[in-house]
Amino acid sequence: INRWVTIAGFTFQPVEMAKLAMTIFLAERLTCLRRGQKMPPRQLLLALEAIRDAGGLPVVHAENWDLICALVARNLAAGKSSPHWHPRSRPALMEGEAVGRVINLAELAGVPLHIFHVTSPAAVERIVAARRLGRPVSAETCPQYLLLTQDMYDRPGLEGALPVCSPPIRDQAAQDALWLALGRGDLQIVTTDHCPFTRAEKATGLDDYSRIPGGVPSIEMRFPALYTYGVRRQHISLNQWIEMCCTTPARLAGFVGKGDIVVGYDADLVIFDPDRALTLSADSLHETAGWTPYEGLDLLGWPMATLSRGALVVRDGELLVEGGRGRFAARKQS
Repeated sequence: INRWVTIAGFTFQPVEMAKLAMTIFLAERLTCLRRGQKMPPRQLLLALEAIRDAGGLPVVHAENWDLICALVARNLAAGKSSPHWHPRSRPALMEGEAVGRVINLAELAGVPLHIFHVTSPAAVERIVAARRLGRPVSAETCPQYLLLTQDMYDRPGLEGALPVCSPPIRDQAAQDALWLALGRGDLQIVTTDHCPFTRAEKATGLDDYSRIPGGVPSIEMRFPALYTYGVRRQHISLNQWIEMCCTTPARLAGFVGKGDIVVGYDADLVIFDPDRALTLSADSLHETAGWTPYEGLDLLGWPMATLSRGALVVRDGELLVEGGRGRFAARKQS
């Protein structure tokens, strides 16, 4: 392949770019002041083709960046600078439009596609329609979209800035629709998009919501929270919980010998106590952010121990191994 692609001022040969990074962004999570750093459809198509040729899986954050910039500029010009306006600058309708657009481009390129952190029924509808046509599209959502609502952006001061993430947390109706989508299998996995920005980092955008670093910490609570609020409330089955947290992510990533309890596979196991109660707080978690958007959330069910390749690495919240025992996990090509 002799084509070259220029993205955000950097030039890549597409196949080499694909080998180095399988993640592409339809809309960069940057402030509108850096609006040149995005991937227009022409470049996105070239990137999808390059990833196809490298045997990779493109994973896409799908939003309409040009429209986001226009709405942010309009809001700021009107003095609307608080986090309340964050979800109102990133409409669910246009998330659906962006998802539909990249699905079409992936079909044109002839490559499978995975959609990051779906938040809205509009996006789910496009994914469902594509899968019914037999297109190789998968998608995920995150704990913040299943357990929180956009009312959190109305809290005063820094508390309203902490949950800023993109796409934004939406209303209760969207949350209910996501649980239904998980139960039906319309969304295949739940991940975290874990971004442990500190309070000080989040405070840098208090006078302009578009400058607030986007992302929330969720990595430690995801697995048990899905059990408490998914399995126990009968949104998903016990088997679906394991599929979307363990088996399907390993399969989508192409990891060999991971994601299932099978002879010859790595013994990566969690011993889970379904009756252990825990109230989430910054003190009860081991994340570096120093805060959690799930403060005060009650869970029933928590891991007792974790094994990696047969070795006990965590027991009762205590890390038992030193750094450096990790091992590169090769993936097979899509």
